[in-house]
Amino acid sequence: MSNHYYSKAPEAKHNRQTVETLLRGRKLKFTTDAGVFSKTGVDYGSKVLIDAMELSESDRVLDIGCGYGPIGLSAAGLVPRGSVTMVDINERAVELAKENAALNEISNVQIMQSDLYESVSEREFDAILTNPPIRAGKVVVHRIFEEGHAFLKKGGSLWVVIQKKQGAPSALEKLEQLYEEVVEVTKDKGYRIFRAKK
Repeated sequence: MSNHYYSKAPEAKHNRQTVETLLRGRKLKFTTDAGVFSKTGVDYGSKVLIDAMELSESDRVLDIGCGYGPIGLSAAGLVPRGSVTMVDINERAVELAKENAALNEISNVQIMQSDLYESVSEREFDAILTNPPIRAGKVVVHRIFEEGHAFLKKGGSLWVVIQKKQGAPSALEKLEQLYEEVVEVTKDKGYRIFRAKK
C-alpha cells in the first residue's frame, strides 16, 4: 500500500485545501492534499526549525524531504542572492511544492522528485534542512545524516528537527559520530533543533 507520505506515488484520494500561515514574519499560502506530510497545515516541528535556522543571503540550500514546501520556501526568503533546492520522493508533494512556489511568487528554488540525495549527486550546499520522515524508519533518517555530510561544503551545516520521543537522543548520538560540531540550537514542546557542522 502506498499511502504513506514517504511513498513515491500516494494513492490517497485527493483532498486539496489551501492554508495560510505566518513564517519568519512572512505570510505564505500552501495548497496541501491527502497523501502528503502534515496535510492540515504546517506542523509544529517545521515551524520550530524555520524559526531557528540561520542562513546567509547568498547560501545554496537543500531541503531534503520538502513535502509541500514550508521549510524550503521559507528558506528561499532568507537567501535572496542564493538558491534553495527542494527534493522529496513523493511526487504529489513535489507537484504541490512547485505550485506553492508559484503561489507565493518565489523563484529562487528548484524543486524535484528524488529518493533522498539521488538527484543532487554532483552538488555541494552551504546548508541542508530536514524534518526527517520518522515513520520511514531509523535507517532512512540516519541515511539523511550520513549521506548529507558529503553534500555539505566545508563549514556547512545540517539542520535537523526531531522530537525527543521520536528518537532525538539516538539522532544526536548519530550526528556526533558523523559531524565535527553538533549543537542543540533550541528546544520547544519536545522538539529539538540540532545543527551539525562539517
